[in-house]
Amino acid sequence: MFFQTYHKEFIYTGIVLILLLVTRFFINALIGKISQKNGINLARTQLMQRYVSVALLMLALLIIPFIFGTQANDLVVLFSSVFAVIGIGLFAIWSILSNITSGIIMFLSFPYKVGDKIKIHDHDFPLEGIIEDIRAFQLHLRIDNGDLITYPNNLMLQKPVTLIKKDAIYDVFDGGTDLT
Repeated sequence: MFFQTYHKEFIYTGIVLILLLVTRFFINALIGKISQKNGINLARTQLMQRYVSVALLMLALLIIPFIFGTQANDLVVLFSSVFAVIGIGLFAIWSILSNITSGIIMFLSFPYKVGDKIKIHDHDFPLEGIIEDIRAFQLHLRIDNGDLITYPNNLMLQKPVTLIKKDAIYDVFDGGTDLT
């Protein structure tokens, strides 16, 4: 009986979900092509694809209640309550969000890639090393003495960085074997 009452709404919901899945497929394919063209490693590509999936899921969760006849006023009350709670929680984890946002920006327009040797001009702690990995929250640098340094993504965008040598990892490791 429930299905018979909302028959049209379930069909529209199915159409919306199929459209969002097709959109996800094309966007993920585009991300794959961009990352392959720019030499971005697979882990960063998969991370960006997960971000797209989550964003499209949120969009679906926003559209589907309207299909079933929910009024905008009801959703405003719900979302304002949810965002108030989330806002308080996010204030506490602001630096984590800053690092994630920086990771997205670095994915789209970061001039350095894994294997490049860079120098970070930090007044207190200058660093020089080879980029071993670029993750959602931090960048992994292998310094000359072999130590692994994790450097927050948001600081990478705030500090001046100099490219010392492109593809320096091949000079350090015979035949270009991967560090990880």
